[in-house]
Amino acid sequence: MSIHTDYELSEEVRTKYPKKYKVFILNDDYTSMDFVIDVLMSFFHKSYAEAESIMLEVHKQERGLCGIYTKEIAETKVMQVIKKAQDNGFPLKATMEEE
Repeated sequence: MSIHTDYELSEEVRTKYPKKYKVFILNDDYTSMDFVIDVLMSFFHKSYAEAESIMLEVHKQERGLCGIYTKEIAETKVMQVIKKAQDNGFPLKATMEEE
């Protein structure tokens, strides 16, 4: 005795990718350029040249793009930047925006 079962999909199955978020470092008048470069190399895994370029973008454009991540990773990066800045006496801030 064999049982034959047919499956019917009423709708097309689509893969939904998670939303991505851009992480920015914001300019301020007190945080040293060297500290910003260190943060970019430590938390965003940028080379010295990439970090220096982003730091100059922050300085000239008031903010610089550090990377694009899933929500949880972006939130973690923002918290890491703010904590390290506070621990070192700097007012450096980071934010995230939906892509």
